[in-house]
Amino acid sequence: MIAANILVVDDEPDICSLVKEILEDEGFNVTVAKNAAEARAARGGINFDLILLDIWMPDTDGISLLKEWSESGLGSLPVIMMSGHGTVETAVEATRLGAYDFLEKPLSLAKLVLTVKHALETADLQQENLRLRQYGPHTAEIIGRSEAMRQLREQIKRVASHNAPVLIIGEAGTDKEAVARVLHNQSAYCDGPFVPVTMTALSQDGPAIELFGKESGGQIAPGYIEKATGGTLFLKDITGMGMATQSKLQAALEGRSFTRIGGVEPVTLDARVVAATPAPLDERVREGSFRNDLYFQLNIVPILVPPIREHYEDIPEILDYYVNFFVESEGLPYKRFSTAAQNRLRMYSWPGNVREIKNLVQRLLIIGASDTIDLPDVEKSLGEQPGKEKVESLYNFDMPLRDARDRFEKAYLEHQLKLYNGSVSKIAKVAGMERTHLYRKLKSLNIELKS
Repeated sequence: MIAANILVVDDEPDICSLVKEILEDEGFNVTVAKNAAEARAARGGINFDLILLDIWMPDTDGISLLKEWSESGLGSLPVIMMSGHGTVETAVEATRLGAYDFLEKPLSLAKLVLTVKHALETADLQQENLRLRQYGPHTAEIIGRSEAMRQLREQIKRVASHNAPVLIIGEAGTDKEAVARVLHNQSAYCDGPFVPVTMTALSQDGPAIELFGKESGGQIAPGYIEKATGGTLFLKDITGMGMATQSKLQAALEGRSFTRIGGVEPVTLDARVVAATPAPLDERVREGSFRNDLYFQLNIVPILVPPIREHYEDIPEILDYYVNFFVESEGLPYKRFSTAAQNRLRMYSWPGNVREIKNLVQRLLIIGASDTIDLPDVEKSLGEQPGKEKVESLYNFDMPLRDARDRFEKAYLEHQLKLYNGSVSKIAKVAGMERTHLYRKLKSLNIELKS
């Protein structure tokens, strides 16, 4: 667990020294500021988890400083007010502005430590509740038991033990965000936030401001990078980032620090950066639309997410996963896919990959009239008439010939296994193959024989 950073703001040196000593003995990192100006400067360079703020100070009083932070969007962390001349009105005003608690001087050191720990625990719970509400009842996971998914899990596990930037490469709809979340959950940053950013959704006028934050007139507006401190920053579709922002990101990754737009003091980059792209960036680099140095920074540890056509044997498990997902998250009625429906979907090309499967399952759960989703339901949802096959839907003509042949052979042999209840001798006779050759073929296509 990373030690919390605490800022103590008080114009009395003795109190600052005592509080710093006590809190450091408890394992916290403590920074001291003797007035509002020093407090603003300290917040410009460090991401604090809690602030102890004195009310009566010579330049700007604590209530005014708390109000300033609250109005500028910097009031989200817990602030504990301290005062030797507090009144009920002052305490009420501090609470209205977002203060967590109010401590009277002379300070009870035992109460101080207890209040600080409770404030930090409350902040952690609020963040966890926010994450749970945002990401729903399902934890991100890699679905499927195919060799392709096994290799993907192994790759994520190896990469998670390092802190280098990661580039996730996968076609549209392959759920690269789920891969990023699994990576985050297995990494040293798992206790920190996971902050997803869609590059194409950033403001065209100021994408760098949204990423790196802004300073103006003593006011600080943190960007997504600071919000990801101690966790993972996930940049969706990195190809949507402009050249100027690319340059700033490359410098930040290289130096592990950055400056906010309009700022001069460096801010430590304490987050893992994970980027995603629907296609390898080599062509973009050759075109000159993506920086070569940033590409090499991100491509230190690439993760390739396979499209559905490379592991279509996982489709029944993916279907079950999303049925349960929509039953839990949206209260839709539970329905099961018949064997015929599953086989039909295993033969579909899935140009939209996992996203298309998810949408199909949701649609069928909503419109299905019975508790079983059968072949006619699937055909209708795919936009085809029952009994009429479209070759374009059954096969993907963009794949290499060898892959297309393997795919057909696997579907053919799995069909025969079901038809003849797993009798290899009968299948060999129908297929016109020697049994030893058939066994080798079944093994090469990862088809398991069940007793």
